[in-house]
Amino acid sequence: MLKIKSSKYTEFCGWYGMAALILAYAFVSFGILSPSGVIFQLLNLTGSVGLIIDAISKKILQVALLNLFWAIIGIVMIIQLFFLTQ
Repeated sequence: MLKIKSSKYTEFCGWYGMAALILAYAFVSFGILSPSGVIFQLLNLTGSVGLIIDAISKKILQVALLNLFWAIIGIVMIIQLFFLTQ
């Protein structure tokens, strides 16, 4: 199992992740961003990675697993946006 010791860095990652995911959702909900846009997907990806780091450091595996799937979805969407769109 990956071991990350909780620190100010991991706390920052967790707070950033929470803020990024909330902003992404709010921006799409209020029509500021498109759900198929790169910025939305990057906020989701980086936010979920931040929460993964914090969750692993605190041994909260459910949160880490949920955000791992969230990150995978973000990666797939970014690949589609950059490489599969014409």
